Amino acid sequence: MEPDTVLGIILINKFEGIMKRLYIIFTITGLLLAQNSVVRQFSEAFADVAEKAKPAVVTIVTNKKISMNWPEDNDMFFFFFPDRRNGHPREFKTNALGSGVIVDAEKGYILTNNHVVDDVDAIQVKLMDKREYEATIIGTDPKSDLAVLQIAAKDLADIQLGNSDQIRVGEWVMAVGSPFSENLSHTVTTGIISALGRSNILNSQSYEDFIQTDAAINPGNSGGALLNMNGELIGINTAIATGGYERGNRGVGFAIPSNMASRIMSDLVERGYVTRSWLGVYIQELDDETARALEIDTRNGALITDVVEGSPAEKSGLQEGDLIITFNGEPISNPANLKNVVSLSSPETTSKVKIIRDGEHKTIKVQLEELPDEPRQLATKSKKESNEFGFRLKEITDSLQKKYGLTNENALVVTNIDLDGEAYRKGIREGDIIKRVGTQRITTVSQFDKLVEAARSKGAILVLVKKPSGASRFYTLEL
Repeated sequence: MEPDTVLGIILINKFEGIMKRLYIIFTITGLLLAQNSVVRQFSEAFADVAEKAKPAVVTIVTNKKISMNWPEDNDMFFFFFPDRRNGHPREFKTNALGSGVIVDAEKGYILTNNHVVDDVDAIQVKLMDKREYEATIIGTDPKSDLAVLQIAAKDLADIQLGNSDQIRVGEWVMAVGSPFSENLSHTVTTGIISALGRSNILNSQSYEDFIQTDAAINPGNSGGALLNMNGELIGINTAIATGGYERGNRGVGFAIPSNMASRIMSDLVERGYVTRSWLGVYIQELDDETARALEIDTRNGALITDVVEGSPAEKSGLQEGDLIITFNGEPISNPANLKNVVSLSSPETTSKVKIIRDGEHKTIKVQLEELPDEPRQLATKSKKESNEFGFRLKEITDSLQKKYGLTNENALVVTNIDLDGEAYRKGIREGDIIKRVGTQRITTVSQFDKLVEAARSKGAILVLVKKPSGASRFYTLEL
């Protein structure tokens, strides 16, 4: 090979090497520039959300007067406080801090937590531009811990409510509020949605469907905004889990979903109180053991353990042992989920309830009713009601079979017994099976009631009772 040819090949190779190095350098530089651009865009997105939201978030300062009567017969007390011997009560003024979100700039409506404004004498709302207004309470709902306030102000900014049903675990969110002090008002923190549908956080009587987030939420943030990256309000910050005696954030905070807040706010504005529907069932979680015993494939849903007499559930035909898996097309994951879905449905409307009963899927229509003032008292009263003989009968279901260790008999079982009733004195007990009235075999409660009425002129009825031991005998019960 000629020397010039060899030299040319060497030069070409060197040139190609230089070009490869330049390509790698330019590629890395481009990636770094692109990454920097993405980071800037991400940062600017947070800044845009904060800039838009902060004017619509308010600081709420509440005042309450507390009167204390000094003891009149305590000499030691008056030795230290001689000027209190006149016996007049002394008043103290206490302050509390919270946050709120303006959701209607034209009408001056503010969403906040009920516990922020509950049982106070005065409510002061402070805006970001340092204006201050006295607020009036439009309505409160302790069961969801929400309240609606109103201020008479102009040139307000508000936040648009987002659809909390569309948010996903892992999405970035921003919390805005006034943690710890008025001096820290309009503090912005960020994090992600850690979980959805959290319940039994505050107490079992509350209506809870919390969004869980690791965005820093602290005392004073209550009632503040939880925003998505579109700047929409997806939650009202409500509670924190501290994991101990500390009052500060430990990365576990909870917010009321905007869809629940919107529904409750609408009722509070229109009526001043919240209307809720009820179904009238006792429900429990479906665990793996129970699901296998009932031969159910799913582990989602709400398992009915009892039906309140006279309730919408009983009128529609729902039974013990039914597993509710959807309500008006919405999947039911657990009892708390069903409780929220039912309560937020409009009373006097017909709902489609999909259940699993004895392994078969069924759809039952339920006419919902407004929640009674004291549903627990009504339910307890209904559960204890018994017939004139002092017992209550039910048709045997899978759950009752499991509860009393029964075989699959087509009869009635005693589910409640009055210790002062005739049936108890004669020897009938809870868990006994009633098979016949006289010579007639019975399978439903209505059959039993009809045979009792038909025998009323005779003054007594004869019932065939089968004991858990398997022994059967007739008992005479007087009418």
